[in-house]
Amino acid sequence: MNVVRRVLPVVGLLVLIPIVAIAAAALSARLSDGPSVVLAGGPLVAGELFTGSEPDWAFARDVGTIELQLLDPPQSRRIWIAEHEGRAYVASGYMGSMIGRLWKHWPAQAERDGRAVIRVDDRRYERTLQRIKTGPIVEGVVAEFRRKYGFAATPADVEAGSVWLFALAPRADVNGGMR
Repeated sequence: MNVVRRVLPVVGLLVLIPIVAIAAAALSARLSDGPSVVLAGGPLVAGELFTGSEPDWAFARDVGTIELQLLDPPQSRRIWIAEHEGRAYVASGYMGSMIGRLWKHWPAQAERDGRAVIRVDDRRYERTLQRIKTGPIVEGVVAEFRRKYGFAATPADVEAGSVWLFALAPRADVNGGMR
């Protein structure tokens, strides 16, 4: 009994130290410009804001990950990007699993309010995430994710909702134009 009284506080402290460290790292990331390697970050503020006509996203074929920030809530994360026929896409897997429902909130948030900013090679782009559930484009986009990342998704997974696919469309400005 005496040994338990001495060991229990030490064990409690050893458990508490990593919990506090992880919480501090998560808070620090949320207050930062962009995500850390695995933790969500704050709003993307650094980097030139792209203006002009819609770019050809072919350059994204060689980009491993991008930083994606939703406007509501203003949090950022690292995510894969695929380019197909000059347009850019992002995807979220595990959406039909318990892990996906607990871990990934951004896809549902993007479906509610698709306004986003992405940062690629220190350049920011204002975008609108538009969910794609079906259609002829799905096969080509899924094939590009498979080629680039070994992502094992199929068009049937997108249609079934276990993979959510989003086009990174230009964001319309207040006057109806694109920016």
